[in-house]
Amino acid sequence: MAADPAPARREILIRGAAHVLTMDGSGRRGAFGAEYAGLDILLRDGRIAALGQGLTTAGEVIEAGRLLVTPGLVNTHHHLYQTMTRAVPAAQDALLFGWLRTLYPIWARMGPEHMRVSALAGLAELALSGCTMSSDHLYLYPNGARLDDTIEAAREIGLRFHPTRGAMSIGESAGGLPPDALVEPEAAILKDMIRVVDAFHDPSEGAMIRVGLAPCSPFSVSRELMRDTALLARDKGVRLHTHLAENDEDVAYSLARFGCRPGQYAEDLGWTGSDVWHAHCVKLDAGEVSLFARSGTAVAHCPCSNCRLGSGIAPVRAMRDAGVTVALGVDGSASNDGGQIASEARMAMLLARVSRGADAMSAREALWIATRGGAQALGRPDCGRIAVGARADLALWPVDGVETAGSWDPAALPLAGAARPRHVIVEGRQIVRDGHLQSVDLPRVLEDQRRLAAGLMG
Repeated sequence: MAADPAPARREILIRGAAHVLTMDGSGRRGAFGAEYAGLDILLRDGRIAALGQGLTTAGEVIEAGRLLVTPGLVNTHHHLYQTMTRAVPAAQDALLFGWLRTLYPIWARMGPEHMRVSALAGLAELALSGCTMSSDHLYLYPNGARLDDTIEAAREIGLRFHPTRGAMSIGESAGGLPPDALVEPEAAILKDMIRVVDAFHDPSEGAMIRVGLAPCSPFSVSRELMRDTALLARDKGVRLHTHLAENDEDVAYSLARFGCRPGQYAEDLGWTGSDVWHAHCVKLDAGEVSLFARSGTAVAHCPCSNCRLGSGIAPVRAMRDAGVTVALGVDGSASNDGGQIASEARMAMLLARVSRGADAMSAREALWIATRGGAQALGRPDCGRIAVGARADLALWPVDGVETAGSWDPAALPLAGAARPRHVIVEGRQIVRDGHLQSVDLPRVLEDQRRLAAGLMG
């Protein structure tokens, strides 16, 4: 009896790329990775199979003679549900705590459909801007909403997804910031953390879904929940994430309530280490930067949100020089109010320069942070670089458009690059083709978004 034929291999050949930024270097002292012109890249079954010239395939061919190829961009901090509440007038000019107090009552009216549709819209925006892997920090669950709602959306879009089960447990009546209606009992939080990890977390190489645990912030959960979550995460082998030292109010709250700075608070409760990444860290002092470097704790830098809320400029140059892993995040769409990771790379570069001088950060370093830095923060050595064996997550950017007209350096994307990629590939599948999403009906998603947002305004 004849053997069954071998299954057909899924291949894409990117042929003759104008320029390729591999980002396969260490990221230190200008070592951001090899660069090539005229390179072919063969993708096979979700991996990068070969780099070279004259490569062939029986599969699809993308002619890339006028395209810059980079690893897919990585977003390490988001609140996708906030895509439903952009530019709310009463919150537009508020500092962090006032901004939160304005929006909490609106978010309390959301439910499962709001979570799913806002995630679809937010992830679509990320994909269309060159992002191939994103985390999300969902820390409120009103009216039956669950983390499952956003995971469903990510599967529809086709993005690699690191959702985190966030939580708030201390309401206003107990000295916290959020209203009591939005907090949960801590036993229920821990129970649901176990549920979502067991149901969705995939620790294997090439995983499309990995779950993290993420109590919202020191001003919305107890020390006990922070400590118990760290113990649970390490028992389950998943990563930890929260907000830390976002602005002066945040630091003042920590000093007044806990008698220590945010970095010490984190260390005391088991929230430092190579399995932890903290969002913002705008107000870390030199000692806290040193702590993060020694412990391998990573930072999700959110420059546009930090500017929007007037939080300050994170000491990214000092962090990088000390050896801290720095990644990028768009933060919530209500505090940005956008969701395009390439814009964060440009803003990170500009803020580094305005605070430390024009030579403080190059365009290539900003891109390394946006790709390899993000993959490192999320614990994904299989992503964030163009190398044989790495996952086939790529963004292909036009270099022949008006944004790049006159540019002498096609690789200087944060300086003079296209606003959107032409193609985006995740796990060897083209999720954006010629600037259009392939897996969802985007006009329908946006119509659902408008309908649901209108209901929140009523």
